[in-house]
Amino acid sequence: MSVDVGLDVIELDTLSLLETRFRGLAGVLAATGAHDHGGQLSALEPEELTGLPGVQDVLGLLEIVRFATGGDYDAVVVDCPPTADCLRTLAAPTMALDYVERVWPQHRRMTAVLGSDPRLVMLVSLIEQVVSSVGGVRELLADRSKTTVRLVTTPERMVLTETRRTVVAAALSGLRIDAILVNNVLPQFDLPSEHDDPGVAWLIRRRALQQRVLSELTASAGATMILSATRSVTEPVGLADLGGIARELYGDTVDAVAVLGKNPPAVRVGLESGAGVDSVYTMRMYLPLVNPSTLTLGRVEDDLVVGAEGVRRRVRLASVLRRCVVADAELDGSDLVVRFTPDPQVWPV
Repeated sequence: MSVDVGLDVIELDTLSLLETRFRGLAGVLAATGAHDHGGQLSALEPEELTGLPGVQDVLGLLEIVRFATGGDYDAVVVDCPPTADCLRTLAAPTMALDYVERVWPQHRRMTAVLGSDPRLVMLVSLIEQVVSSVGGVRELLADRSKTTVRLVTTPERMVLTETRRTVVAAALSGLRIDAILVNNVLPQFDLPSEHDDPGVAWLIRRRALQQRVLSELTASAGATMILSATRSVTEPVGLADLGGIARELYGDTVDAVAVLGKNPPAVRVGLESGAGVDSVYTMRMYLPLVNPSTLTLGRVEDDLVVGAEGVRRRVRLASVLRRCVVADAELDGSDLVVRFTPDPQVWPV
């Protein structure tokens, strides 16, 4: 639906997408017994595979990627569901690909292609198209120069805890949050610090609490921008009201659809000191707003397992770090810094 010049609003029905794709796949499979498999295979769409966990979320993301890469739009803004559902949706591509690899690893799929069963060849080809398509979604989400997340929150103490958890979960997933939009901020009051009217006194205390939360949020946000919008007396309805909120958030000089703030890589690896077996390497992971008491680290073969705020992520180590052991770790501002030293048993002389 077009709501203004150059502005379209589209509502995705992922269940309808799922049903449509399933009908298309069912028709193809029904026809394979009497028709040439190669011809039927060419009619398959990459996303026409159901039964995987999170498949509706993946189909929705595939549609969004189609809009983003089709050339018809300068920018695509996605209004995501509440926090838990949003993180599940954004994690769906990785979850689906991991599921496929667990159930039927690629090397076994390639071995199956060498067989004589044309139905198996068709199935493997279909799965490879799905893997490629879903992999494209994951790559776009991880492209920090093109895709960003903006988190909308409120300046409340309990909400701040959830905001921390969301930001850390996004960082661990390789997503970039370039701005946090703080809504419902009470305006400045030109009143004395103490007031006889209970209602006014409550507003003053509430405003002071909000300012403390905003200060804490800003102090630990790292490169993430903090933007705030004043609480509106009435529900904002229409382009004029929304335009007023946009001007308050971004002003007249900031491009609202540009990537805001700095763009540090999710993971950075470098040589800190020494040479040979006396080297010290560092791996820096950008983790703004993290609570240090929630951090956990583990090593599983060539992966570093990082946990924070109840979320865990396996990070594939750079080749040089795979021949090292973890020496220590610390939190340096918004960066988790893990130090590695060479393992003499595998380090080249």
